[in-house]
Amino acid sequence: MERTLMIVKPDAVAKNAIGQIIARVESEGFVVRQLLMVELSVERAGDFYAVHRERPFFGELVEFMTSGPAVPMVLERENAVAHLRGYIGPTNSNEAPAGTIRGDFGTDVQFNAVHASDSTANAAIESGFFFGE
Repeated sequence: MERTLMIVKPDAVAKNAIGQIIARVESEGFVVRQLLMVELSVERAGDFYAVHRERPFFGELVEFMTSGPAVPMVLERENAVAHLRGYIGPTNSNEAPAGTIRGDFGTDVQFNAVHASDSTANAAIESGFFFGE
């Protein structure tokens, strides 16, 4: 079995969509192995998204991720990383088809409802960031 990290972002939390999103990923065969609700500080959000530090949207991303609670979770299933990335839809919610998490709960490229790890290596790093080794 493979594990990946998904974060229900502050926009989806504010829409009271946490339960709906979890139900959807569970219906796709994912098992929730770890879950918590966090309110990220500017420093922690900056550390998590450090890979984007030099990009022009970094400040807005950190501001968004600190605007309210978020719900990181470790999900498990066969081919977890690739399956979840396909299931949530493209990063830009405006391009995400109906029926995907981002298509149904997101509004644009930033307010896109969820984050999902993009590789098994990053899944391990990102899961460790929230849940330790």
